[in-house]
Amino acid sequence: MLPKQSLILGGAASGKSAFAEQLVMATNAPRIYIATAQTFDAEMEIKVQKHLNQRGPDWHTIEAPMNTANVLADLPADAVVLLDCATMWLTNQILAESELPAAQEALLEALTACSARVVIVSNEVGLDVVPDNALARRFRDAQGALNQVLAAQADLAVLVVAGLPIVLKGALP
Repeated sequence: MLPKQSLILGGAASGKSAFAEQLVMATNAPRIYIATAQTFDAEMEIKVQKHLNQRGPDWHTIEAPMNTANVLADLPADAVVLLDCATMWLTNQILAESELPAAQEALLEALTACSARVVIVSNEVGLDVVPDNALARRFRDAQGALNQVLAAQADLAVLVVAGLPIVLKGALP
């Protein structure tokens, strides 16, 4: 059985989202997809459409690029939620110049209080070179910190590399 909170980490194009979707689909519970990406260009629109087609019609999608914590509060207990992804959520918060500590605390509290099981997808950004600009370094540090608290809070943490899952914490269902 899928635990209350799972964190699926990986690099760009590592297969983390596909793996997370498989975990959710294996439950046979109502599926809710919380989308945090914003589409500012044609490339991103194509990527979003690809993900929608890949998931198919059995998912209820909620667009929540900024107010993810509010959405988590209203989900049914029998559902399984895929939050994809914490990295885009963080990017949105940083670009909007949100009060990041307060937004992160609200997200963490909402995840804990959520009555549904939640699978969170996030990018592992700490394996790359040190970015050459202050904004990128701020983002990398904030993402690393967010991933650490998400992993500490999760019952299951998995790193996906080249499509292969490596369990860091807990056990796969």
